[in-house]
Amino acid sequence: MTLITVEVVGYTYRPCGPFPCDTERSCGLETCFQKEKLSYAFPALADALKEKYGDTVSVELVALDKEIPNRIKELVRVEHPPLPIILVNGKLVPVGAVSVPRISECIDSLL
Repeated sequence: MTLITVEVVGYTYRPCGPFPCDTERSCGLETCFQKEKLSYAFPALADALKEKYGDTVSVELVALDKEIPNRIKELVRVEHPPLPIILVNGKLVPVGAVSVPRISECIDSLL
């Protein structure tokens, strides 16, 4: 039973965060460590959240490579969020990176 939907919005082959991974700056994902592309980080995030929350959380990728959905254009126009954009149940979470600890904080507050 999915209660929470996490959407990761960004360009597939662009960085998954503003800073390179290193031993002091970790997003909580080991399988994509130092690859630093959304194409690697998204499946790692989906796996990590599935392991932590089971079927309570679904994770979706909104790739901007071919088309930008109108709802995302409007969000960018109004909020100016950094990429990748993280949405939880359709609401902007000011993370600006694929980060298990930061996204989990938001999910935990809704459970």
